[in-house]
Amino acid sequence: MRRPNFLKKTPLAWLQVTRERTRLMVAIAGIAFADMLIFIQMGFEGALYDAAIQPHRNLQADLVLINPQMQTLFSVKSFPRNRLYQTLGHPDVASVSGVYIATGQWKNPATTQERAILVWGIDPANPSFKFPEVNQNLNQIQPLNQVLFDQAGRPEYGLTATEFEQTGAFATELNDKRVTVKGLFTNGASFAADGNVIASDSTFLQLFPSRSPDQLEVGLINLKPGADLEQVQAALAAALPNDVLIGSPEDFAQIERDYWANGTGIGFIFGLGVGVGFIVGIVIVYQILYSDVSEHLPEYATLKAMGYTDNYLLGVLFQESLLLAVLGYLPSIALAFGLYQLAFSATMLPIAMTTRRAITVLILTIMMCSISGGIALRKLRAADPADIF
Repeated sequence: MRRPNFLKKTPLAWLQVTRERTRLMVAIAGIAFADMLIFIQMGFEGALYDAAIQPHRNLQADLVLINPQMQTLFSVKSFPRNRLYQTLGHPDVASVSGVYIATGQWKNPATTQERAILVWGIDPANPSFKFPEVNQNLNQIQPLNQVLFDQAGRPEYGLTATEFEQTGAFATELNDKRVTVKGLFTNGASFAADGNVIASDSTFLQLFPSRSPDQLEVGLINLKPGADLEQVQAALAAALPNDVLIGSPEDFAQIERDYWANGTGIGFIFGLGVGVGFIVGIVIVYQILYSDVSEHLPEYATLKAMGYTDNYLLGVLFQESLLLAVLGYLPSIALAFGLYQLAFSATMLPIAMTTRRAITVLILTIMMCSISGGIALRKLRAADPADIF
């Protein structure tokens, strides 16, 4: 019985890659290092965006009303409250509520050091967030100077979930006023804020006495069941003056994301880091393939003399590139999981591996190895049988 032709073929690419174990280990380490650079840059970039828009996506509303000049929670812009009440004139609007936002100074009672924290003022009679811990404790913040604390914030604030569960109470100063933590919720730190506090609108105005009650940062609009969101949004946009902007919570989140991606140098820096990692990978793989071709130039010339074409040898070279890409990628993704966990513990940013990111880096790895193989091909073409025989 004759064996199939594909079983007779010599796995030349695999034998070339694995022939020298030391060189193979160096190549894998180099590719893994380049991949790690890309994973870290993409991870922090993704964590930046996810953390920045986490509260936007958790607003309990079908539509939100904001100042058109508002770009980020780091520097909020307000609009007149009566604009929110005007939306009640639409027959499909069921209810509205306002949200105040400002940055306050939280004092760690143990160290007496103050740290900036984002303060949200909401109407405790109407759920403003999707956080279940917040909605279950709305009655707790109805009295003045009672707040809910973000347990996923930085530890420098001096309050941990374990401590609060043991004692059931925590008191400190916010903007030099005494406040008591009555519950915890989970949002997380971001590049704009290391932590969050939710208070009633009355407490908020007491913490920020210079703020006018008639100026809001976000208006929450809930529609009646069965209402067409796009039609209501278009109708309200046409009816309201141009000093407000109406959109979905996701639109609001996109404004924040665009600010960090395009309005600051952070998006460029992370993109540059990905590019550097990509170039480093190309250089490393090219050096490995170039050295391999140079050392085996007589053998490649012999294959040409035997009738093997440049395209066949090119295929071998690209097979080597693909093998190196896969072998270098596997340890890098394993290390990335560990580094992501370490970075989360150190920064409290929501950095985690995603399927999309894992696939993207794999594609980039294959691309950079293929480009390296294409560059090394020039040396392979120089393998002339006439020079050997």
